[in-house]
Amino acid sequence: MHPTLRLLPALLLILSLLPGCGKPRAQLNLFVWSEYIDPKLIAEFEKLNDCRVNVDYYEDLEGMVAKLASGGSSIYDIVVPDDTHMPALIKRGLLAPLRHENVPNLRHILPSFTTASFDPGNGYGAPSDWGTTGLFLRRTEGKPSPRGWGAVFNPAEQPGPFLLLEDPRATIGAALRYDGHSLNSTNMAELTQARDRLIEAKKRSLGFEGATGCKNRVLSKGARVAMAYTGDAVRGMAEDSETLYVTPIEGSQIWVDLLCIPAQAPHRDLAERFINFLLDPPVAARFVAFYRDATCNKSALELVPPADRNNPAIYPPPEVLTRLEYARDLGEMNKLYDEIWLQIKSR
Repeated sequence: MHPTLRLLPALLLILSLLPGCGKPRAQLNLFVWSEYIDPKLIAEFEKLNDCRVNVDYYEDLEGMVAKLASGGSSIYDIVVPDDTHMPALIKRGLLAPLRHENVPNLRHILPSFTTASFDPGNGYGAPSDWGTTGLFLRRTEGKPSPRGWGAVFNPAEQPGPFLLLEDPRATIGAALRYDGHSLNSTNMAELTQARDRLIEAKKRSLGFEGATGCKNRVLSKGARVAMAYTGDAVRGMAEDSETLYVTPIEGSQIWVDLLCIPAQAPHRDLAERFINFLLDPPVAARFVAFYRDATCNKSALELVPPADRNNPAIYPPPEVLTRLEYARDLGEMNKLYDEIWLQIKSR
């Protein structure tokens, strides 16, 4: 027998005793917004838990929901719906209840997010961050910047090429608010008016884009204005000082992102450990410092950099908050919004 072969059993035994050898590393599969989580936080969690984190990305919530419903519920361990989509996902059985004993850092969530109607008591999701929907735009030298949705819906106020957001409730809601209606309207005349406004705006626009695409097109000067979410716009402003974010004077949407576990998640225990990790106050502060949204974590708020804490684009002042609405789950009336969105996109 070759001498090396005699040593093989001993070598295999030594290798099996080394860290990371002898058994595959645990896996955690995330399905999240692009640019949502700092890679450094993921690497830190991997090291702490001797695991590998795999990340898939989406650009719009409708795509995420469709993938979850078509088998993703058994592939992914973490998804991030918003408050609008949360009730429907729960009703459809696509989310697993959070086992609070495994997520003790839920105690840090602000009370306003633990009693919310979209997930009372945080039964299925951990609120991580919140923000608004508004306009990300490039300044025009010598001219005042738009302050409202007229930048999109009024040709006379349009400052240049613009993009609409690939988000039915936010985009239909913007048209509703422009005409003085609730973004949760179920009045057919109001919804028809909003539909017609969007069809007309679509003809003048550069089309529809996901959140990251909207931000990038303004940064590349391919668009002068785009509908946007807080975090994307604030990150864009950090890259280019000639851009700004506007929460329209007519009012807009306030939303909450929630860390959730799909119903058939293959690694539920590790997923709850990951959520608990992200809710740890110092980590939660680093999380929003990367994505540039507002935190839902009361203990993390004092750790957020003062520049962000005092930024009205991230933490709107009271007079702006009074003009914001949550886009509620409307039950059977959701189908009406779906039909209107199909008509907008097909014309």
